[in-house]
Amino acid sequence: MPWYALLVLAVAVERVAELVVARRNAAWTLARAGVEHGRGHYPVMVALHTGLLACCLLEPLLADCPFLPALGWPMLALALSAQALRWWCIATLGPYWNTRVIVVPGTRPVGAGPYRFLRHPNYLAVVVEVAALPLVHSAWLTAAVFTAANAMLLTVRLRCENTALAQLAPA
Repeated sequence: MPWYALLVLAVAVERVAELVVARRNAAWTLARAGVEHGRGHYPVMVALHTGLLACCLLEPLLADCPFLPALGWPMLALALSAQALRWWCIATLGPYWNTRVIVVPGTRPVGAGPYRFLRHPNYLAVVVEVAALPLVHSAWLTAAVFTAANAMLLTVRLRCENTALAQLAPA
């Protein structure tokens, strides 16, 4: 369990790094007349991701979930792959990447990097991570509950982001 706690802590540190990047990018986009959309669901998203990390630690402790190598190692590979995809998205979008939905009028949607293949690759990374990270240490309940909650949140988030992106010039 100690190595799993370190993994979850590393993901938490990564989230803080994301927030630092997002805050810097928000200032950059807002200085260029960026318009934020969907402020109402943002606190729910923060709570969901914070709760996920807490439950990833709590369920294995409270329910005595074992590490199952046949499940844990593939889920670790998926969780790490999700991190790599997320940072590919961040690098591709550069100052336009954010944890909030902020668009700069007159710009075009990005069609490079992973965006050549998927419209929302960052959300694929989120979906994979939410399901895989708890399963690294057999936290089935956490994986199920947060995957379902994330699906509901992404329904709102994707509708918001697609509406915001539709206001931009075509790619």
